[in-house]
Amino acid sequence: MTRIIAGYAGSLALTVPKAGTRPTSDRVREAIFSALEARGLVAGAKVLDLYAGSGALGLEAASRGAAEVTLVDHSRDAAVVSRRNAERVGRAAPASAPPAIRTVVQPVQAFLAGAAGGWNLVFLDPPYDLTGAELVDDLLLLAPRVAPDAVIVVERSARDHEPAWPSGLDLDRRTSYGDTALYWLSPA
Repeated sequence: MTRIIAGYAGSLALTVPKAGTRPTSDRVREAIFSALEARGLVAGAKVLDLYAGSGALGLEAASRGAAEVTLVDHSRDAAVVSRRNAERVGRAAPASAPPAIRTVVQPVQAFLAGAAGGWNLVFLDPPYDLTGAELVDDLLLLAPRVAPDAVIVVERSARDHEPAWPSGLDLDRRTSYGDTALYWLSPA
């Protein structure tokens, strides 16, 4: 079961699309958000969750105080699920500070090509079968659209070779959790 771990929607169970997604485990999400919150990067953040699936990463950020969350997935089925999950998280929000959560049904590259940007926290959790070249294309489109102090967290299979990061982004660190590798990037 996928659930919100902490914040105002803590313990809220999330629905997961029936096929085509690989939800980030609770253990990995907790590690990501512990590191982000230790640096004060979640509260008030403008968040982008690419390849959102159920929306678990972006909605976890919302529950922990992000001001704005955009969930992007090309799958209509995933978008229906993430939109319902977003509505449930939104209903749990304090009336004094509800986050703005929107779901976009569009391929990631098409979304990024037309987006204004300004995100300071970005999650990329693409399907493991997305090639390294496709990931680099995503990052090339993303890099000029993030805030100067942005943190970008990329989730990949630990078995895959590390992608060749495009110019404009620096690798800050890599962490592994079983079969999952996390790459923490920042604008150069």
